[in-house]
Amino acid sequence: MSGRTILVVEDDRDIRILLADFLKREGFSVEVAEDSVAADRALGRMKPDLVILDLMLPGEDGLSICRRLRARAATPILMLTAKAGEADRIVGLEMGADDYLAKPFSPREMVARVRAILRRSEAKPATETAPAFDKGSLKIDFSTYEVFVRGKPVKLTLKEFELLRFMVLNPSRVLNRDQLLDRVWGGETFVTPRTVDVHIRRLRKAVEKDDRKPKWILTVRGVGYKFDEKALE
Repeated sequence: MSGRTILVVEDDRDIRILLADFLKREGFSVEVAEDSVAADRALGRMKPDLVILDLMLPGEDGLSICRRLRARAATPILMLTAKAGEADRIVGLEMGADDYLAKPFSPREMVARVRAILRRSEAKPATETAPAFDKGSLKIDFSTYEVFVRGKPVKLTLKEFELLRFMVLNPSRVLNRDQLLDRVWGGETFVTPRTVDVHIRRLRKAVEKDDRKPKWILTVRGVGYKFDEKALE
């Protein structure tokens, strides 16, 4: 992964320097920004392979930046925050973060998470058997990562796309949370089964006609989820 570019958005100077130093030692190219204005300038001149984004920034907070970044790109995001509560982690994931790291943290763990996210973003799915899925109201191009629902393009994060791809390639099969974690997040990750629920909820909002009454991505109580291919219009 030598040469991969990481953008660090962190207002605390000491933490910013610490993150940059450790990432550079691991062979990454690093850009830093202390607030949303500097982050926007950096993103205007570069396309980072991953963004490390502090939740509590002066002015515009990290969640707003995360939401805006997600609307225009699929760049992986590792969220940093001083808040360690489950609610804060869920909000970060719902806004589009790929992973979440609470302060104080080990720099080695931070690097491990960065590498794990980048590996997942680069990995080819072993279950991919066709270049596209096209049935009823849903069309997915596995090579270009494009999704169309009822003829309209839908923007998904990388994790949401991988989750949808795995489910449509295993129609009507009940998949538990551990299976989805292993397939979509990989073995070297630090997320919990709760992460699956968060991403399923976001995916439903993106593709279902009514995410409160899903027809395609169904919950099997006490087990997990399944994709009902027969429900495609």
